[in-house]
Amino acid sequence: MSRLSIKAWRSANPMSFANTTRIYPARHASTLTKQNRLPASYYRGGTSRAIMFKQQDLPTDRSAWPPIFRGAIGSPDPNGRQLDGLGGGLSSLSKVCVVGPSSHTDADVDYTFAALGIKDEDVDFSSNCGNMTSAIGPFAIDSGLVELPAGGEGEATVRIHNTNTGKIIHAKFPVVEGEAAAYGDFAIDGVSGTAAKIELAFINPAGAKTGKLLPTGNVVDSFDGVDATCIDAGNPCVFVQASDMGVDGTILPDDIDVHPTLLTRLDSIRRQASVAMGISKDHDSTPGSIPKIAMVSPPTSYKLLSGETIQGDTVDLVVRALSVGQPHRAVPITVAMAVAAAANLKGSMAYRGVGRERVDGDGITLGHPSGKILVGAKFDGKGALTNATVFRTARRLMEGVVYWK
Repeated sequence: MSRLSIKAWRSANPMSFANTTRIYPARHASTLTKQNRLPASYYRGGTSRAIMFKQQDLPTDRSAWPPIFRGAIGSPDPNGRQLDGLGGGLSSLSKVCVVGPSSHTDADVDYTFAALGIKDEDVDFSSNCGNMTSAIGPFAIDSGLVELPAGGEGEATVRIHNTNTGKIIHAKFPVVEGEAAAYGDFAIDGVSGTAAKIELAFINPAGAKTGKLLPTGNVVDSFDGVDATCIDAGNPCVFVQASDMGVDGTILPDDIDVHPTLLTRLDSIRRQASVAMGISKDHDSTPGSIPKIAMVSPPTSYKLLSGETIQGDTVDLVVRALSVGQPHRAVPITVAMAVAAAANLKGSMAYRGVGRERVDGDGITLGHPSGKILVGAKFDGKGALTNATVFRTARRLMEGVVYWK
């Protein structure tokens, strides 16, 4: 973004805090320059956290967004800790959400998600984040982007248009004294304490990126001699059996990290699947955030990250997912939705592992490193996924101004 276009943007947005400082594409513009700043909030959504921006406070030229996001998050950081920003050195904490008035007739707000690399400069807009989706409705209420329920109390439903996938999500949650409720008695695994329940209904999530539930046309493909199911529901995903990768399906994230070959093999499969799904032209052009890849295995008892034991008869399938090359400490919501769809496809990797008698008749219960999650799924007469529902919590952690250089 040129200085001329920056000047034009500042002139057109006189009320923005950003107009009181200089904004440059590079993080290190000058040692004699004040830090840049923008209005922002910081939210936890599900088992993730992200910086939240109002779209009106950002440049209209979206090519100027990545350097702002990198500076605020603290990427790239060769040390992998993002200490000079608001990131936390994990893919689940290296995220940005932008929310503004909707361009879609069936939605109240537009929501754009960005996943940021930690050690590199990657700013990936190719996918949605299901966990952070749970914070979009509360942010829209808290920041005045949508109207409050009558009297500022009651239940709010915010219709969200995710611009990354073009899909619609309905978020339903309580509002108290004019803001999204934080207190409640609902708990999700991976987050301490309890909070207000947020219901997320993903409408017609199939084909979120590729336009097809089965982008390759097959229920099973083979990559590097390993059977895999490529599916697009919520986000494009690839599922393989843990046993085919030569590991126990209950392996924990730290053990995945130190395994001598597992991450490399999984990434090779993921990149080949990306080409087969039409997401990328070749291995090198495969986005960092999609397709997601996960190992699945039949239900069994195993130890959680907390040291507690989860019983095998309380889950339908065990899942170990990766996100932006890192083992996820829970399970991405969009991966959970894709599992729900795959578990309904005879012969798929998920179908082969899931128990025929479901633990909960409302959906499929997935075991992950931090606990379990129930994904409610509805299918039409042909077995197509028409609606996926998950329950999460979210909370505003900070509101004010974010600085970057």
